[in-house]
Amino acid sequence: MFALAWPIIVTELLQVAYNLADTVWLGRLSTDAVAAISLAFPLIFLLISVGGGFTVAGSTLVAQYTGAKSEGSAGTVAGQTLSFITVIAITVGVIGFFATDAMLGILPSSPGTAGQVIPLAGDYMRVFFLGLPFLFGFFVFSALMRGYGNTRAPMVVMFISVVINVLIDPIFIFGFESNPLFGMFGLRSLESTLFAATAFDGYGVTGAAIATVLSRAVATVIGIYIIFGTSAGPDVQLSDFRPQLKFIKKIVSIGVPSAIEQSATALGFITLTAMVVTFAPEVVAAFGLGNRLTSLVFLPALGLGRATNTIVGQNLGAQKPERAESAVWLAAKVGASVMVVTGVLAYIFAEPVVAFFISTGTQSAAQTIDLGVEYVRIRAFEFGFIGVLQVVLGAYRGAGNTKTALTFSMLALWLGRIPTVYLLSFQFGFAETGIWLGMAVGQIIGAIAATAWFTRGTWKQSVVDADPTPA
Repeated sequence: MFALAWPIIVTELLQVAYNLADTVWLGRLSTDAVAAISLAFPLIFLLISVGGGFTVAGSTLVAQYTGAKSEGSAGTVAGQTLSFITVIAITVGVIGFFATDAMLGILPSSPGTAGQVIPLAGDYMRVFFLGLPFLFGFFVFSALMRGYGNTRAPMVVMFISVVINVLIDPIFIFGFESNPLFGMFGLRSLESTLFAATAFDGYGVTGAAIATVLSRAVATVIGIYIIFGTSAGPDVQLSDFRPQLKFIKKIVSIGVPSAIEQSATALGFITLTAMVVTFAPEVVAAFGLGNRLTSLVFLPALGLGRATNTIVGQNLGAQKPERAESAVWLAAKVGASVMVVTGVLAYIFAEPVVAFFISTGTQSAAQTIDLGVEYVRIRAFEFGFIGVLQVVLGAYRGAGNTKTALTFSMLALWLGRIPTVYLLSFQFGFAETGIWLGMAVGQIIGAIAATAWFTRGTWKQSVVDADPTPA
């Protein structure tokens, strides 16, 4: 479990580094720039979640076929998943590009947010949607390799991509004029020379999106090479890309609930964002920054949950359900313990961490920091429950029981977070503090309910047929 989990945790940490790099550099640009990507991400996630659900199906099926010693079928599932999601990525990217203004238009906004933040969010989203096939390409590669049991290859590829992103992000945002990267390394004279030669003063928020797309493209190209040019993952042949109804049905039956789960989660965050944007831009920025920081400390739980997905899938494929259950309980205990410690640290060090991402010196920045600190400290109390919930949901997905995972994810969000945020913020007068409190309640409710249902043991069934003869 540890061998599978730690590369996943590092990979997800690097994934968050993409977002944090944008936040760090855009925080040097303006508070409005940070607020813009805070608005953009829930809307982007709504569309990319459609394809994300089917990567769960690919990972689960590859894991179970690998456990059943059916290597040929694992390769076929990988090929079918790659081709299926490529079509989805292109379709979603085109839709997202042309629907950006319409999606942003549905958000009720304060005058300040509508005039200063919404246009910047639109610029970011349009570029991001154009590069969506590259984003999906790495997601598919990572999911298939994870199902196969190789979590280190995606980690290495992600590291390369993040390094590229961190280096080119400030270049595309600031260009060669007042670029904090050059100031950080005492290279102002070089910056002046480059500006004199190019007159490039950056693209602002749009530049952050361009840098992300380019670095994702590198990751996708390397991932495709690993799948086709090496023996590190499932054995995929060109013939595996021909549509095969048997496998497509399985991908759809497992993937649709996961796609609905992720889409409904994204829609839930849009609903939350729609409530948040009725507040001042400083609250919007604090909400976005707080979410990014909590997503960072969320990584150990996410890594254990995805490792549990693979372990449960391979053990059920090998007809060892009791071993799968033991792994889940072990992971839940470890996840809860690690996340409680993480919560304590997050509470203690909230102020210096939040302040690192926002340039000080203005009243707006100081207010954003204070709000962000309050948000992180309130969310810290839910961290132990996050550890348990992610492990149990990973077990359901590894078993192919994605409908159950969907149910408890929706319980945590739509019956936990959203009503609580609305009631506390708008009905009981807690204002922005009600948002922070409501965000914490949902995970606690979901963890308790999902764990209670897990003890029934109705999830212990493989969705593939064992093949006693290795391919």
